[in-house]
Amino acid sequence: MEKIDYQVKEEENGERIDKLIASIGENWSRSQVQQWIKDGNISVNGESVKANYKCSSKDLIVIEVPEPEPLNVEPEEMGLDIYYEDEDVLVVNKPKGMVVHPAPGHPTGTLVNGLMAYCKDLSGINGVLRPGIVHRIDKDTSGLLMVAKNDNAHEKLVQQLVDKTVTRKYFALVHGVIPHDHGTIDAPIGRDPIERQSMAITDKGKSAVTHFTVLERLEPYTLVECVLETGRTHQIRVHMKYIGHPLVGDPKYGPRNTLSTDGQVLHAGVLGFKHPRTGEYKEFSAPLPDYFTQLLNKLRQNH
Repeated sequence: MEKIDYQVKEEENGERIDKLIASIGENWSRSQVQQWIKDGNISVNGESVKANYKCSSKDLIVIEVPEPEPLNVEPEEMGLDIYYEDEDVLVVNKPKGMVVHPAPGHPTGTLVNGLMAYCKDLSGINGVLRPGIVHRIDKDTSGLLMVAKNDNAHEKLVQQLVDKTVTRKYFALVHGVIPHDHGTIDAPIGRDPIERQSMAITDKGKSAVTHFTVLERLEPYTLVECVLETGRTHQIRVHMKYIGHPLVGDPKYGPRNTLSTDGQVLHAGVLGFKHPRTGEYKEFSAPLPDYFTQLLNKLRQNH
């Protein structure tokens, strides 16, 4: 059982404990947290509390995360947005709000559940919970993912990620007006030593490089294109926060006073790779989702 200590920050004063803890974990649902509270897995300053407990700044919350129960991944029909498919690889456009693979708190409704209903042949390298999954994007990030349909394709696609030859372009709306048109963020990312459910810039982290280009300035926001050279967890979200321009709507790395968007405004719009069998370079583009374009149009009108 994993034990996590969390001290409530000044700006979190008065927030319900179930809501606060659900925001700490990447894949923790509020109902799951409420069950942990009922089961006595969560205490505040050494005392048991109820799910509606209002946190006070400097409260010490201790979370004992239960060992995950084995999951049986069931196929679910869900009308996936498939951009490309052949005998080796599949490219899918994941909607915002969908988790990529099952995890505690998200046993169903994930991309993997949908893939298993759509396609009977998926690589088994990542085990039963992540069949075919070569790389991931966050739940509230939309966009393109490549999926391997056999182990040979999986190994070759992963090698391209290691060799940094995969094209990955993201579109993000960030806080503040970035004055320069181009930039490169080269800062190592690792687990946050204080908030273990978050990532941070740290000397002990792994190399992480993001190139960005300003596409449009919509004061007090900026639309940027980010090109990943590496693929660390939460890389764009952490890097843009690092340079003082966190993503709009980001509940983990952004300001609390932000636009209401149900998560970060981030879209994996371009994906390119060499086909694992033929070696031919293939590139795919997915337009911005409706919520993203509607938000931009509203900002343009105000601007």
